[in-house]
Amino acid sequence: MHRTPHSSPHLRVMSVLCLLAALLLPLGMTFAPRATAAPAADPVRVMPLGDSITGSPGCWRAVLWNRLVDSGYKDIDFVGTLPPQGCGQAHDGDNEGHGGELVTHVADQNLLPGRLASTRPDIVVMHFGTNDVWSSISPDRILAAYTTLVAQMRASNPDMRILVAQLIPMNPSSCAACAQRVVDFNARIPGWARATGTDRSPVTVVDQWTGFSTAADTYDGVHPNASGDNKIAARWFPPLAAALDAGVPPGPGGPGDPGGDPVACTARFRAVSTWQGGYQGEVTVTNTSASAVPGWTATVVPANGARLTQVWNGALTTAADGTATVTNAAWNGTLAPGASATFGFVASAPATAGTPAATVTCAGRAPAG
Repeated sequence: MHRTPHSSPHLRVMSVLCLLAALLLPLGMTFAPRATAAPAADPVRVMPLGDSITGSPGCWRAVLWNRLVDSGYKDIDFVGTLPPQGCGQAHDGDNEGHGGELVTHVADQNLLPGRLASTRPDIVVMHFGTNDVWSSISPDRILAAYTTLVAQMRASNPDMRILVAQLIPMNPSSCAACAQRVVDFNARIPGWARATGTDRSPVTVVDQWTGFSTAADTYDGVHPNASGDNKIAARWFPPLAAALDAGVPPGPGGPGDPGGDPVACTARFRAVSTWQGGYQGEVTVTNTSASAVPGWTATVVPANGARLTQVWNGALTTAADGTATVTNAAWNGTLAPGASATFGFVASAPATAGTPAATVTCAGRAPAG
């Protein structure tokens, strides 16, 4: 059937606009292009990786998620191929915590690359190896599996940031030797991390062992109860917040990092003096990054039941388990590359505590902009 050609209303409008433009251009008038909104940055993708302590149900993830959100971290996305498993509070429950899984099995069977490809994390939070320790697998073999997994993470994203836990204590009724095996394995992790971390893809050790009680913080000698979930989340929060503050460099699935190099620091503890029932200590925080930082936070985990009671040159917050978080004072927060700041403290300690000791870590705050 023959149809008479005709112009559409859209074409007629365009013709009028073109004619108007032709008339106005000789007068020096032009049409400004319509402004478009800048695309929103992708959220930072965080993969909780491990076994049943992480995923069945792994409610420390819910506590950690809500603490991050309450602290102002909005553009984050917990990722994993496993769905959430309850926990009684709203949170982003995606995770990679496979109950009963051995880290050596994941490495031997090449299981992680597919999971990474599906989720594209920027940061991995890993508590993995409890089942291997229970199975009396040697620390050398477990750490070799760790190394394999780290290489696979970096193949997925060369700028991967990796937080690795020293495992929570374990004391199941069916494994009398497990408690000491965890101690022996945890002692090897810091040295492995120093040898494995790089400036581009740092490996941060997070002490989940100190101050954690299998009697008070688990329901079966292995898996955390509500108290244990709170302790685990409290230990993950400072280093994960530091990784988020540092920004995620360009990489698969990651936004740009306008702040430059990752903000890194070291913390060093020393005992100044001791007395019956307490001691005076100090912590020196050093900016080891290539950029100046406008502030820092240090975490102090005193050993043998000690607790910080007073701090100077910093602001103190103490968790229920005795973990102390110290933020810079107004006058000592800005640190140039290589610069240091020192804060002092007084700690109370049981009479049987012995030589003062503490595990200290720190995180530099990324510059704004």
